[in-house]
Amino acid sequence: MAERVEQRLEDRVPELEQLERVGLFTHEEIRAVLKKATALEYKIQRRALRKEDFINYIQYDINLLELIKKRRARTGYSFKKEEIEGSIIQRVHSLFKRATGKWKEDIQLWLSHVAFCKQWPSFSSLNCIFLQYFRMELMNAEKQRKEKKELERAKMNLEEFNYSEKILNGEMAHIIYRDAAQKIKGVEFHLALLSIAKLFDFTHDLQKEILESNGSKWVLQIQYVSLQAEYADNPLTWDYMARRELEMGPLKSTEPTTKQMKVSEMTQREERCCAVFDEAVTAVPTEDMWKCYITFCLERYNRKTNSEELKQKRLERTLSVFSKAHESSLLPEALYKQWLQLLLESSLSQKAAEVAEAATKRFSLSVEIWQLRLQVLIQLKSDNVTQCFEEAFKHVKSKGTLPLWTLWVEWSEVANSKEDTEALYQRSLHAIAPAESVTMKEKYLDWAYRSGGYKKVRRVFTR
Repeated sequence: MAERVEQRLEDRVPELEQLERVGLFTHEEIRAVLKKATALEYKIQRRALRKEDFINYIQYDINLLELIKKRRARTGYSFKKEEIEGSIIQRVHSLFKRATGKWKEDIQLWLSHVAFCKQWPSFSSLNCIFLQYFRMELMNAEKQRKEKKELERAKMNLEEFNYSEKILNGEMAHIIYRDAAQKIKGVEFHLALLSIAKLFDFTHDLQKEILESNGSKWVLQIQYVSLQAEYADNPLTWDYMARRELEMGPLKSTEPTTKQMKVSEMTQREERCCAVFDEAVTAVPTEDMWKCYITFCLERYNRKTNSEELKQKRLERTLSVFSKAHESSLLPEALYKQWLQLLLESSLSQKAAEVAEAATKRFSLSVEIWQLRLQVLIQLKSDNVTQCFEEAFKHVKSKGTLPLWTLWVEWSEVANSKEDTEALYQRSLHAIAPAESVTMKEKYLDWAYRSGGYKKVRRVFTR
């Protein structure tokens, strides 16, 4: 559980760093947000989940969005919305998705999600609203089907209850789909509807309609994926087609299945998925397509298995796909961090150092990428840390470099003498943009107290 919480908190770091970097939140406020988020994360990762914990988490993030909105209005800063609000909005959607998946009967949860979509519109808000109504209607149909079945078992007179066959068969969901299809184009929305429909066992005709509607014909064949030209360049189409291979098992056999046979079958399914992805990155050579491929590989690698052989094959496959995307110069910047983490976890430290160096050559202006490389070198106790810091500051601009200076002085406090560290703090104050210098001054004073007491703090403060 702790690992999941840690990973989700790490996912928050970029948005929190941006909030502090652009001056919307102070360092103390960021620490408070992280502390509260940690407590909320642990509550939703417990075995015995409570609806109230999800609602509290969702409300906290919504309040955070409102506060950011007010701070933006006060300061006039309107940039980095995708990195900050966009990240929070996606997390709220994810929390709603988990909650509504767990408590399917709670209509209020669905209505709250719809209300959130209206209040915080994004490119997917209209999609979101249609998806919620679509699923709610199917849930209503499922509930009535169960009630009717229970009444039939009790041999009660069904005429008194006036059940509608159209509702029981999900006809209202058909109507919602047709209405939505007229307003929203694009494969992402169709695939989302299809995923929802597949959750209900009475939607065979509905699934078929979604797959074959309007002549789009992106229907799967058992051995071959047929992509209609309209969607052939959309990564999500290929992603869906590749993942469908996981569901296509062998013909049923009457012979007993051994553990090794199950491992072999899963290996074959995953290889079929990768064969489709290999075709996809050739047909659609984009960062988004490689991201879909890598995301799939990481999901399979992180999936629990008792087979060391399968685990090793998943690791080798994932590292290979990372390398191919990098060699094609199509590995998204954000994925280098996951690649480096995987290499370090696998004790491939030399390879990690090489990848980190290559990443800074490709994204030489990116503070985040330099930070990753330096973190790798520090973890490996390299002799080239100082040299790499100097190289980084030759490429990046002074504005936004606070994370690099922070990392440098923190490393220096452990690795260098007090004199060298103090000189570095003084240098940082001259190099950092004025808007970011307050945080570094506070850090300098904190270090001065820890290393020399009040006298040293007074000397630093009066300079």
